[in-house]
Amino acid sequence: MNSMSNKQKAMLLMVITAIMWSIGGIFIKLISWNPLMIAGTRSLISASILGGYMLYKRIPFKLCKASLGAGIGLSASAIFFVIANKLTTAANAIVLQYSAPVFILILSAVFLHKRLKRREITTVAITMCGIVLFFFDQLSPGNILGNILGVLAGVFLALMFVSMGEGGKDDSIRMSGILMAHLIAAIIGMPIGSLLTTSVTGKEILYVVILGVFQLGIPYVLYAIASRDCPPLACSLIGMLEPLFNPVWVAIFIGEMPGTFALIGGAVIIATVGWWCIVDSRS
Repeated sequence: MNSMSNKQKAMLLMVITAIMWSIGGIFIKLISWNPLMIAGTRSLISASILGGYMLYKRIPFKLCKASLGAGIGLSASAIFFVIANKLTTAANAIVLQYSAPVFILILSAVFLHKRLKRREITTVAITMCGIVLFFFDQLSPGNILGNILGVLAGVFLALMFVSMGEGGKDDSIRMSGILMAHLIAAIIGMPIGSLLTTSVTGKEILYVVILGVFQLGIPYVLYAIASRDCPPLACSLIGMLEPLFNPVWVAIFIGEMPGTFALIGGAVIIATVGWWCIVDSRS
């Protein structure tokens, strides 16, 4: 490990981060609680870890337009993602959320008046076609709603990234936005979710602790460390391990399989987003 460069260590941390992110689908499926209760409780646990890390590193909490926008975007994305996991397949939920880079382009064009290049318009068009494919083999009302919420998770995740971009490279704004997101999700999710959750078992408490600590809390700390030396392109491409591994874990441990059209749509989205990340970095 000593022979590894800082960049290699950061990339390894990013791989570990993405794989830890990918376990969310399994445990969300295994917990019978209302989705809001799951989202709120795991975020409260995650917030305590992030807050502790910020205190340890003496990272100040900054409330500003960028951190607030990031907090609102990430909290909404996290809540919609958990609900989508309950209504549709884990594969659909994670891949649709992963379409966020396309919505970054759209939000940048609409609100920041950024002029899209031809390749960016092509990226948006192809990804939208991939998203449409998800709705071809999920015809029940619940699955359709789950797919819609998966798309909304991607839209709000894009809002988080756009807000982070407005904050520049200030670590305190980025960490404050992420911490705020989990606090908002906890404040919204737990009170409402507790009213709609009928039973709680010890095993489910263990699962939600795993989500809060190992799927959100520790990975976000590792991401904060990795992002210092891991190039943005590498972070984006390594992050693709999450939508690739998430459905695999669910298929192995839960036996849930996505539909044919969803598999094709997922391949289109992941390939297109990956291509855009590479081309955008080179330019």
